[in-house]
Amino acid sequence: MALSPEFISAIAPVGVSAIFMGTIAWVTTTWLRVKNGYPLENSWGKPLFPQLSNEAMERVKLIAQENAQLRAELGSVKDRLEVLERIATDPGRRLASEIDALATKALN
Repeated sequence: MALSPEFISAIAPVGVSAIFMGTIAWVTTTWLRVKNGYPLENSWGKPLFPQLSNEAMERVKLIAQENAQLRAELGSVKDRLEVLERIATDPGRRLASEIDALATKALN
């Protein structure tokens, strides 16, 4: 089945537009990756120019330290939340007796 010249002339602008938009999208994506510091990759996902500078290593160390601090803080927040949940769900008599026990322990 041969394609008629009318059909080709009707579909050609759509094809050219699709190729143009695809190229613009690829350029924009690459620009955003470079702007935000992501390494460029080939079609297999391997970095083209790996960045192993001292600045990058220092940045990784700082992020790792911050991560450790945030994990420690999250642990303390979880402990406090557990105490608050226990206070909110326990009956009043038990809470009052625990507070009295702590008060008498502090006085002795």
